[in-house]
Amino acid sequence: MHNQHVSATSGMKKVLAIIVKLPSIIMKRIAAKLRARSSSDQLAIDARPLLLPSDRIRELEEEWIALREPLAGREWDDDERQIIERILTETSEANRNNVTRTEAYRSIYFRNNELHWALLAHVVSRNGGWNMTDLKGDLLPRLLSEEQRRDTFELLERANFFIFQDAYPQLLLYETGRKIGRSLTHLLPAFGVSRFMMPVWKQFWRYNNSAVLTTALIVNEQHYIEGRIVQNSHFRKHVLNKVVFNMQIPLQTNAVIMPYRSQLTGGMKLAGLVLENFSSLVERIEFGKRLYAILFRIEVVHEGVLHFVRAVPHSGSRADYAPQLFTKEKPEQKEESYKERLNECRLIAGAEALYSPPLRVAWKDQPIEARLQAQGVLLQEDIRTTSATVSTDWFNDGVEVCRYMKELPIPRIFEITDEHCLGLNKLELAVLAAQKAGIRPE
Repeated sequence: MHNQHVSATSGMKKVLAIIVKLPSIIMKRIAAKLRARSSSDQLAIDARPLLLPSDRIRELEEEWIALREPLAGREWDDDERQIIERILTETSEANRNNVTRTEAYRSIYFRNNELHWALLAHVVSRNGGWNMTDLKGDLLPRLLSEEQRRDTFELLERANFFIFQDAYPQLLLYETGRKIGRSLTHLLPAFGVSRFMMPVWKQFWRYNNSAVLTTALIVNEQHYIEGRIVQNSHFRKHVLNKVVFNMQIPLQTNAVIMPYRSQLTGGMKLAGLVLENFSSLVERIEFGKRLYAILFRIEVVHEGVLHFVRAVPHSGSRADYAPQLFTKEKPEQKEESYKERLNECRLIAGAEALYSPPLRVAWKDQPIEARLQAQGVLLQEDIRTTSATVSTDWFNDGVEVCRYMKELPIPRIFEITDEHCLGLNKLELAVLAAQKAGIRPE
């Protein structure tokens, strides 16, 4: 019996230590890993080429190394101002919440399927929504306090928000240029886009290499949130350095999963990866590159994901991809004592499905304008009085970024259906263990 004065954080460490040592969990994990490796090997047999041509990369590297000064601003003519204003308006409207931005990524990809990054961003954004609503579901509220859940939501929301605010205008600007038949790359500074992306978009207009553009966007967006989110003192203190956040690794709640329909079984399968260290810029970039390789090199996954995202609108609820385990319907009243419900990827006979609310039920929309102004991002009304945004450009080292523009490897294991189920089982076990030990969120 634990002493009454044992803190929740200390208690959680003990619970976690118990969980990872359980022989049954270890054996199940080994079995899941073996199945995942076998399935991944089978799926990767006919992997499609996805190359970063050395001559294109050398060309970009030379331009990045030569970029020493910020891009000079200029005055936009009336037609350019109209384009900028429209893109700012569309971006602001679509950036209202996780559901609206996820749909915006999906829509622009299907209008311009050479924009591979938009589909990758769509599936990652779906995961962001699921992680947000988990904070109001059946399990995490029994492990995390209301303050911890609010801080974690704010981290997820702001990271998603800032990536969209930076990347989506780039996609819209390219699409607009396609429609009028000429490049509008010179307008990128109006949206505070890093000068790192200027030679990338110029090259994309000439050669249309989707892999190069996608890799550069992965590098750009992860650098963009590094200072704004990951190194932000508030998030480091209240979220990233907390035991409860680092619990994600052994519990595997930090996986990015891509649901796809299996042609062999007809059932829903999951491809994806587990991010071990969100705080590492290098790891986040390499993680994004590997996800991209899985999504666009493995044909079964690619076609299956396309089928899923066409057929299932994003709501933020995990019932979107696993209705056999989750429900969007809120229980009439929350039971004080949680009872075991899961047997691997199935519900125990007679057990209620786990509550996974839609985003609109879980969280209210967050105010946008204050966040934009705090980061120096150009607002629509500023267009008439300034020639370019004042935002801080992360790019200052052409040599540093070159190391990321290498191969796009397929991970050894990426079929993680069983591992995802095991992670969910471990999360449930953590709830049961905390409950048995009398530990409640602070």
